[in-house]
Amino acid sequence: MAGVRFAEAIPIRVEHTNLTGTMSEAVLSQEERPAPSAAHAAVVIPAAGRGVRLGPGAPKALRTLGGTPMLIHAVRAMAASRHVSLVVVVAPPEGVAEVRSLLDSHALPGGAPGGGRAGTDVLVVAGGETRQESVRLGLEALPAGHEVVLVHDAARPLVPVDTVDTVIEAVRDGAPAVVPALPPADTVKEVEPAAVAGVPEPVVATPERARLRAVQTPQGFDRTTLLRAHKEVDGEVTDDASMVERLGLRVVTVPGHEEAFKVTRPLDLVLAEAVLARRRRNDGF
Repeated sequence: MAGVRFAEAIPIRVEHTNLTGTMSEAVLSQEERPAPSAAHAAVVIPAAGRGVRLGPGAPKALRTLGGTPMLIHAVRAMAASRHVSLVVVVAPPEGVAEVRSLLDSHALPGGAPGGGRAGTDVLVVAGGETRQESVRLGLEALPAGHEVVLVHDAARPLVPVDTVDTVIEAVRDGAPAVVPALPPADTVKEVEPAAVAGVPEPVVATPERARLRAVQTPQGFDRTTLLRAHKEVDGEVTDDASMVERLGLRVVTVPGHEEAFKVTRPLDLVLAEAVLARRRRNDGF
């Protein structure tokens, strides 16, 4: 295929995690595993959600931004990093072939259609019912040798490559979990949630804003830590770093970027289009 170099996956069992799925090799023992500082980074992009808040239509990751699906923008942002050698896209179970074809028809950094930067492979696997399950399936698809793993929202299509590199470097420096984050611009109130939408909600506290951060993606992890989190942590979580927190392990923040916002509602699409148009005018992005 003259497009994206799709990595070939072999179904096996991961002995160290009791996770069964598609991987090209079992997870290495601690003695055999390369240190994160010497390992390539891989990215898992869960893209199986419907994105109902954006309104009816295609799955959120396949909505277009500047004429190109958001998923393509997200994959390009990850592949642009000199540290990333593999991107795993977790697609809707019924849409794996469609997503693979879509990726093969678009250029990645430094190449003709689909032909990404040298050393960047793309693997498409089927997702699950929830984001957490989809991330786990993406992790199971990772071959050996990728000891730094990022998890990135397909709905954050405009994250700058410097943010990606900063997260990877922090993991390589020894942090088990790293999240890009920004101080909130608004005062945040803790409330007693109302049972019915639109009903006034009592305020119970006002957290100190200096201690708060709005978290973005990609979130970065030592691979062993993230596998353990997905094995041991049950219950609903909003991001993978929260799972690591539940293990009692250290999670650190690095500076995020204002353009790494999540496209969730129609107004976000308007803002994203404006950011992309400015980039194309100024940078030829």
